[in-house]
Amino acid sequence: MFKYFLLALTLPFVELYLLVAIGREVGFLPTLSVVLLTGLVGSWLARREGSRVMRRWRDALATRQVPEEGLFSGALVMLGGLLLLVPGFLTDVVGLSLLLPPVRRFVTARLRRAVERRMRDGSFQVTTMGGMGFPGPFPGEPRGGTPFPESWSDTAPKGPPGRIRSGASRAEVDAEFTEDEPRH
Repeated sequence: MFKYFLLALTLPFVELYLLVAIGREVGFLPTLSVVLLTGLVGSWLARREGSRVMRRWRDALATRQVPEEGLFSGALVMLGGLLLLVPGFLTDVVGLSLLLPPVRRFVTARLRRAVERRMRDGSFQVTTMGGMGFPGPFPGEPRGGTPFPESWSDTAPKGPPGRIRSGASRAEVDAEFTEDEPRH
């Protein structure tokens, strides 16, 4: 965590130094125009690549397949676009490179391996919130740990899972899901 804090602290100074150094060599207006041009081109490229990633996700999900370009790729497109909006040469180079599909595939593979390694080591944890109730009781609460009136539990449809229950709306389906074997 400290290394990210140090990076966030030093990056603006490095960017400022590069802007001043390049500005001295080529002049103020060319430096400003390059920074503005990379911001415009980068935002256009981020929009195009983001649309392409979303279209591929939508097409894959419509055919009930797992998208080849996962969440990491979409997150890298967003990060690349964000870095291009930050004025500076270093962030522009990193942002533009993240918008290129071959670079994204390389970074995604590295990120995936790092996450898998952390999951195997047990140092990567996923926290979810499930269920409708709360573990309560909470201080000052007159009844048990649920925010819902007790009478609501009486209205829940009964019956075997996986079928439309009688008395339930036709739009309500209680289903069970299983995981398929991973595709390689």
